[in-house]
Amino acid sequence: MRLLTVARDLQRRHARERHGLFVAEGVRAVEELLRSNLTVRGALALPSTGDRGRDQAVLATLRERGIPVQEVSAAEFASASDTDTPQGILAIAEVPNHRLPLPGPNLPFRLVVLDAVQDPGNVGTIVRTASALGAAAVAALPGTVDLWNAKVVRSSMGAHFHHPALGCTWEGLTSFLSEHDVALWAADASGEPLGAVAPQRSTVPARLAIVVGNEGGGLSTQVRQRADKLVALEIAARVESLNVAVATGIMLYELRP
Repeated sequence: MRLLTVARDLQRRHARERHGLFVAEGVRAVEELLRSNLTVRGALALPSTGDRGRDQAVLATLRERGIPVQEVSAAEFASASDTDTPQGILAIAEVPNHRLPLPGPNLPFRLVVLDAVQDPGNVGTIVRTASALGAAAVAALPGTVDLWNAKVVRSSMGAHFHHPALGCTWEGLTSFLSEHDVALWAADASGEPLGAVAPQRSTVPARLAIVVGNEGGGLSTQVRQRADKLVALEIAARVESLNVAVATGIMLYELRP
């Protein structure tokens, strides 16, 4: 595998899906990747990268594990990089084959569902927030940005190297919810105030999926029709709306078990 060619190719979603690979760029992302159970196939580095202590440690770990490291010129690295100021190291790894985790008996269950959320920074932040606040997984419906887009990976700061984040169909999601008796609440500005719907944690379903919609268009018709409840955060009247990642974090915190 010629690593530079593959890394360039993986800038395209179709290539990531075809190869089942993604790119993690930057020393922090590669460190987190190496702490995970994901399979790392290779890395690209600038010759100067090994001059810095933290980078040296990452390169040493890669080589100790027998992972190929290809040194490339600055121009070559830039052609495979997704950032304006590359840090000089990136790794290529296999996309994990996640499935929706099954709710445990007598245990609370939270699932975050992305309904055509398109900004990579928002999606990465939501994955990290879901991991931090105890959600079992993040499921992305069609129309959502690719979960393994380099900007999503960077924004999650390595969270989905450890936390299940996966694409799913609407049919697959609704079948899962019905089979496992998981309630579906969807965030919508016209919904009932969250404080009225769930004044106490004891009134929140033990098994709950929380859907957040597209940044501009909101929820899809199919989600609106299927949702058990439409819920809204109570915010000051002078503020029209919140960023979807911020709103997701607040809802997850308020609805935590």
